Amino acid sequence: MPDSKSTFHLALIISNIKSHVLIILEMEYVQYATWAELFKIHTRSHRVIDHIIPPQDGKQKASPMEEETELWLTLNATVLRWIYATISHDLLHTILEPNTTTMEAWNRLRDIFQDNKHSRAVTLEYDFTHTTMEAFSSVSTYCQLLDQSLSDQLKNVGFPVDNNRLVLQLVSGLTEPYKGVSTLIRQSDPLPQFYQAQSMFVLKESGLKKAAQTSSSAMMAHDSNESQEMSDHSLAHRTNNGGKQYSNRGNSRKNRNNTSGRDNLGTCKGGSGGGGKGGGGNNRGGGQQQPQNNPWPAGQQWPWP
Repeated sequence: MPDSKSTFHLALIISNIKSHVLIILEMEYVQYATWAELFKIHTRSHRVIDHIIPPQDGKQKASPMEEETELWLTLNATVLRWIYATISHDLLHTILEPNTTTMEAWNRLRDIFQDNKHSRAVTLEYDFTHTTMEAFSSVSTYCQLLDQSLSDQLKNVGFPVDNNRLVLQLVSGLTEPYKGVSTLIRQSDPLPQFYQAQSMFVLKESGLKKAAQTSSSAMMAHDSNESQEMSDHSLAHRTNNGGKQYSNRGNSRKNRNNTSGRDNLGTCKGGSGGGGKGGGGNNRGGGQQQPQNNPWPAGQQWPWP
């Protein structure tokens, strides 16, 4: 128990336990072993581990003296607050009871995650051996489930997975593009560590992504060139057709002008002839009467353009 002469304890200076125990214990992502180890290390460093784990000799410490009761209760509440701050809301509502001690809350959490070990082990073992990369978006996600989720849960129920089995399960669940690296790892003796195998597959995944991006860029450039060539061909075709139509319109206009000019010339000649035959008298045969002030000598044609 704390020294009766001391009015201050090291645990009281901790205001935010999350800055020391960086894992939030949740039901979905079970990391009880890691969370518990971090928590025990922190409580031991502040000399309050006896609030969650009894002494090794099995003897409980004597009840606190009258003058120590208030400090003991304060320390108990401090450690209990650490527990409540590092678990999910669902777990908090499960273990929360009034007037509970820190050790009681600790034992409830242990029972939640470590009871019915054999039943849990059967389910976890099936999930571990039937997990493949096809259900994941990346190698890192696939490796994280095997190592940090399923492997840790098997360890929590008393069936730890060694490195060799973990690596072999990793390579057996990979897809076809990674078969070359898988064969290389299988032929290694001894097998590499799990994190080394994961690094090899992540590097392979990066190379596959770069190759896919290069192929996609080349295909887009090819399609763009074909579209540009088709556009240029279509533009040239429209330009040639437009030139031919313009030429045809010009020839047609020229023919109309020539025909009109010949018709006008014939009319003018006929008019002059009629006027000449009339001798300046009555307009016969449709000829026009010659103006009186005509500056041109009689018998000559009008200068039609």
